Amino acid sequence: MLDYCEQCIEIILLMFSTTLTQVTDFIITASQDGHVKFWKKKEDEGVEFVKHFRCHLGVIECISVSAEGALFCSVGDDQAMKVFDVVNFDMINMLKLGFHPGQCEWIYNPGDAISTVACSEKSTGKIFVYDGRGSNQPLHTFEKMHTAPLSQIRLNPRYRVIVSADKTGMLEYWTGLPSEFKFPRQVEWQFKTDTDLYEFAKCRTYPTSLAFSQDGKKMATIATDRKVRIFRFLTGKLMRVFDESLTMFTELQQMRQQLPDMEFGRRMAVERELEKVDGIRLTNIIFDETGHFVLYGTMLGIKVINVETNRCVRILGKQENIRVVQLSLFQGVAKAMQAAPTIEMKASENPALQSSDPDPTVFCTAFKKNRFYMFTKREPEDTKSADSDRDIFNEKPSKEEVMAATQAEGPKRVSDSAIIHTTMGDIHIKLFPVECPKTVENFCVHSRNGYYNSHIFHRVIKGFMIQTGDPTGTGMGGESIWGGEFEDEFHATLRHDRPYTLSMANAGPGTNGSQFFITVVPTPWLDNKHTVFGRTTKGMEVVQRISNLKVNPKTDKPYEDISIINITIK
Repeated sequence: MLDYCEQCIEIILLMFSTTLTQVTDFIITASQDGHVKFWKKKEDEGVEFVKHFRCHLGVIECISVSAEGALFCSVGDDQAMKVFDVVNFDMINMLKLGFHPGQCEWIYNPGDAISTVACSEKSTGKIFVYDGRGSNQPLHTFEKMHTAPLSQIRLNPRYRVIVSADKTGMLEYWTGLPSEFKFPRQVEWQFKTDTDLYEFAKCRTYPTSLAFSQDGKKMATIATDRKVRIFRFLTGKLMRVFDESLTMFTELQQMRQQLPDMEFGRRMAVERELEKVDGIRLTNIIFDETGHFVLYGTMLGIKVINVETNRCVRILGKQENIRVVQLSLFQGVAKAMQAAPTIEMKASENPALQSSDPDPTVFCTAFKKNRFYMFTKREPEDTKSADSDRDIFNEKPSKEEVMAATQAEGPKRVSDSAIIHTTMGDIHIKLFPVECPKTVENFCVHSRNGYYNSHIFHRVIKGFMIQTGDPTGTGMGGESIWGGEFEDEFHATLRHDRPYTLSMANAGPGTNGSQFFITVVPTPWLDNKHTVFGRTTKGMEVVQRISNLKVNPKTDKPYEDISIINITIK
């Protein structure tokens, strides 16, 4: 899938990063393996691919776009900075830094004589300022402004002030080359004790993302404690605090259910994994063009918060099976690729010469996904066709991936039908080995090996589903035929749109083992969360009888054990 954005944004997540320039309508994506791609926002809808660069030999640490959208840079663990001309999508400079870079940011304004870029050293608090079009020699070095590695550097172009933050929670205001890197005179404070900028240090946290409103008067932050803080930029005073911690979401779910319990548990597992790999530092926050709304990703989706009224006005992508990390916002009208206009056309204000149909789009990336996503208000042209999948795959698989997928696996291990013999009767199943080859193979091999024999239906929810496949009978056990867990296999034509659907149980994305369940009603909220790999063709009354068993209200386990005798694979 593709990803775009209209404001200069930065690095993405574990797999992918993106940035967008509002002036030139370009989207730039960067992956963890050192690749950078340029995309162009189309006039009607969507994006088109422009150019691909193999920028760095290692991991890309940070990317940045200048305030006017003309220059783009990336830094990587190969100790190099690459500079690009966005409009001409071409590399124009390469700097050998001589240290492992951390954060980078263009800190010049349109009209400045020198295009300065700031870059921090990852292991220290040093900040080096370079001429982005010049040599490897820094123009200025901040040796002692920060005592710890930096987490953010951001330019407020409206007031020509740079804000940097380090991992001890300290924030510093400073200016660029035209003001000789001194303390800014534009702000309304002289001593930091007159502000609330010590808030992060007091809470023993630090900001992982900074953003400024278009008028420069508000500064939004996300910190490692999962709190969103909005400051008045000129005074440094705290304006709003929004708690997005896991404790808050748990209490909210208990007070008023936001998601089905199974789905809420899955998302909590993803959040804990995100914390485990330090993925929270990759989450960003952005303002819309009015400066009244901030957008950021949460476990419920993309929250849109009105900072003036203190209300959440919308949650985007609540039903999607992704954890949004980085996002960008396009609110303008993409410029058409036309012949050069005449002087008369440029001077006129004829609305017929301009596109008047805006295409507001949110571009985002997600945790452990090597793709980017677009949320728009446009309806798809065809939603009923099986070929109208939202995913757009713009690259062919690598040679290694093709070879791995086509390797011979010996005798046929899958089938398209099975009979589950239970102590309450037989359930006939149609399987989908073409759409879900790995899931069906796991089920068939386990069945032939007698793995499922004597397994009880350990979880039964009346009016929902019956679940089995756990050798421990607790819902906590089971593994795949390969040992451990395997990935999901979602397909556009296989949905939880009817009762008696056979689907894999899991504890989150990519955690399939041996447990499976059969629904007794349509369950569309499970789409793209659980792999559908079969349908019941006969024995529906057996499924219904099992679902009507009396169960322990605390564990959903039937008082009477109903077990699988064996499973016949045809």
